[in-house]
Amino acid sequence: MCLAYKPFLASLKGCTAISELSHVTLVLGGARSGKSRHAERLIAAHPAPWTYIATGQGFDDEMRERIAEHKQRRGQDWRTVEAPLDLAGALAQAAGSPVLIDCLTLWLTNLMLGGRKIPPAISAFETALARRTSPTILVSNEVGMGIVPETPLGRQFRDEAGRLNQRIAARAGRVLFMVAGLPVTVK
Repeated sequence: MCLAYKPFLASLKGCTAISELSHVTLVLGGARSGKSRHAERLIAAHPAPWTYIATGQGFDDEMRERIAEHKQRRGQDWRTVEAPLDLAGALAQAAGSPVLIDCLTLWLTNLMLGGRKIPPAISAFETALARRTSPTILVSNEVGMGIVPETPLGRQFRDEAGRLNQRIAARAGRVLFMVAGLPVTVK
């Protein structure tokens, strides 16, 4: 691990462990930046079957369309687990298979709108992630590069997403940032 990360990792209060997880790749980016498609390519480099842990929920037509688009790209080698709230449990179910979680910011949204306590959920997720040894690809939105949200809930979400991304990026063995469909290596 790069020594520059150690003081930062130590500063992350509540982290289950501060070790770098070499089997974890975090793919960040903005909306329609190619995060999911690239994450699918990365996981396909590992032997199938792959587990796709979906955090999105189809509450409206537009979201159901997005979910259908994602499902359409995956073939028979994929097992889909829907986990809008319990990522730790879904990771445990996936056992030794390569996993793609799409996406952490939708999971965070579900936690917030469901009135769930965020720190214990993130801690449980980090513990489950640290227990894994198989390849794990995480997709998350970078939401802190735009305008300041107008509402308190929007600002809280932006801040929580930023903190979550920092925690996971600090522990991930590899971090990529997607720009116009192109991966930029951050770590």
